[in-house]
Amino acid sequence: MKPDRSSMIRVDQAGEYGATRIYAGQLAVMGDRAPYSTEIRGMALQEERHRKAFDALIAQRGVRPTALQPIWSVAGFALGAATALIGPKAAMACTAAIEEEIDLHYTQQLADLDQAGDDPELSALVEDFRDEEREHREAALAAGAEEAPAFPLLYGAIRLGCRAAIRLSEKI
Repeated sequence: MKPDRSSMIRVDQAGEYGATRIYAGQLAVMGDRAPYSTEIRGMALQEERHRKAFDALIAQRGVRPTALQPIWSVAGFALGAATALIGPKAAMACTAAIEEEIDLHYTQQLADLDQAGDDPELSALVEDFRDEEREHREAALAAGAEEAPAFPLLYGAIRLGCRAAIRLSEKI
């Protein structure tokens, strides 16, 4: 069965947009001098590049963006700000949790695309971005994400929210 490219592009654009909002929330609270601000700013720039690539695909392929984008804007910023208020390691835990889910999500998309074998442009884009998301996760773990207060609870809740956002954005 051929994968639904419109759904893939819609959800990936929504996710990359949400990531930019999370980092914006973190930086709004932590500023430029907090631990990991430089790393967060670098990851935010990559997420912005990812979002712009999916914005272009939405326009080129006539894909309807998610109607939930205004919600993801507020929710993403709030999640970023809340984790930053807990502390820099909680901000890193947020990144680690989200990137874990995005790695799984992009890996499944790649399997579907590779099986169909008819969209090398989208496949290459997803693979490139997945690899960068993996780098973000590894950087967050190296920065002490697992030392965040209540890490297992925080990590699990953020992963669950991320999975829900993916499912909703695929459809709505």
